[in-house]
Amino acid sequence: MAQGDTTVHSPAVPDTGPDTGPNRFAQAALARHKQEGLELAVRARWAALAVIALLLPFLNPRVEVVYTIALVGLLALNGWFLRRVGRVGRSSREVFFIGLDVVILTFVLLFPNPLMEEQWPTTIVYEFQIFMYYFVILVLGTLSYSWRTIMALGHWSVGAWLVGTGLIWAFGVSYPEMSVAVATAFPEDPFMVRFLDPNGLNWDRRIQEVVVFIICTYTLALTVRRFEGLILGSAGLERERANLSRYFSPNVVEELSNNDEPLKQIRNQDIAVLFVDIVGFTALSAHRAPEDVIRLLRQFHGRMEAEVFAHSGTLDKYLGDGMMATFGTPSAGTQDASDALRCALAMMRAMEAWNDARDSEGMPPIYASFGLHFGPVVMGDIGANRLEFAVIGNTVNVASRLEAMSRAMNVTLVVSDVAYHKAVAQSSPEQVARFAHMVANPALAIRGLDAPMVLWTA
Repeated sequence: MAQGDTTVHSPAVPDTGPDTGPNRFAQAALARHKQEGLELAVRARWAALAVIALLLPFLNPRVEVVYTIALVGLLALNGWFLRRVGRVGRSSREVFFIGLDVVILTFVLLFPNPLMEEQWPTTIVYEFQIFMYYFVILVLGTLSYSWRTIMALGHWSVGAWLVGTGLIWAFGVSYPEMSVAVATAFPEDPFMVRFLDPNGLNWDRRIQEVVVFIICTYTLALTVRRFEGLILGSAGLERERANLSRYFSPNVVEELSNNDEPLKQIRNQDIAVLFVDIVGFTALSAHRAPEDVIRLLRQFHGRMEAEVFAHSGTLDKYLGDGMMATFGTPSAGTQDASDALRCALAMMRAMEAWNDARDSEGMPPIYASFGLHFGPVVMGDIGANRLEFAVIGNTVNVASRLEAMSRAMNVTLVVSDVAYHKAVAQSSPEQVARFAHMVANPALAIRGLDAPMVLWTA
């Protein structure tokens, strides 16, 4: 069996990083794909080499096969090292083992087995078409997702092949009598003599191999570079979705991701607006360390925003010790008012659970107030260089004033009559039953509204 038959393997290859500069999403995506490719490449190498190692004794049941199996084991061991040192970014150790892969491959392909008993010219190795195995190392190298590494593999392989061929030309064993025998067999066909000469290097064929290999190298490198761009683009989408998820509920993020530019459409729309605020926060934080104040706010905001997202709401903005949430943005739904009211009640329950936990730890309770209104607003992007999606209108102002009125009314939640009845109309009987404890108050004048309004409290 030809020595070249033992070299089918898949090298792990180093990633030199993205061209567009570092960001954590792109680096995470590249690292994930690099690790997956590295694992796949090493497993493919081991599987192929295991098959070859088992097959060789059947194809060549002689002692010389031990030498070839030992080289197969060396290639497998080098794969283990590549698996250990492979990472995203430039790695001198990984580059070393990549180069070692090329050197081992070249040595196996070009240099004769010392245990062989036959006396053949060294150049006879080219008759087995062994150069094709460099294409294996190149193609499987695309698992690195690095076009620079593909280029390096192509150039190193060509260099190693030419160096090895040069060494055979300078120091290889030849048998002139074999060339004479071929010339005698074809005295009228010099081309055939040169083609079949067992001592000939056939440099024209060697150059042809190199040229075709370089063409394939550049083609694969360009393909991998385009694929790298797709990975970075996917990382950008992942980053955008992560940013959206900080402000919108999961279903809204999905809607925004599936539409081109929904936020840029300036329009009037009926939505529910919910304001939340910590009662007496100024006094509460007066004698606390800054770190404790921020920690308290994070715990409060974390619980409140979780309920906003759980009820298909949008976190419009933080307001120091409070927040503003909207329901029906950026697109109106069929249960916006119902979602908003159920969210406010869930927030109240979350505050009760939090205070129970604080009480068990010997800490004072935290109280919050809520104001909810439903009505028309203007929505769209505002700003010049830095755009912000804004919800503007009297509905927002009224919701804020309702939240402020909760203190004077000595209640936790104040809901406008229009928001309450809208929520009831949008709710199932089971959901309406959850609103039964709310109390209707006599109509009060509210700044921003033309007529007094009944307010519902809890």
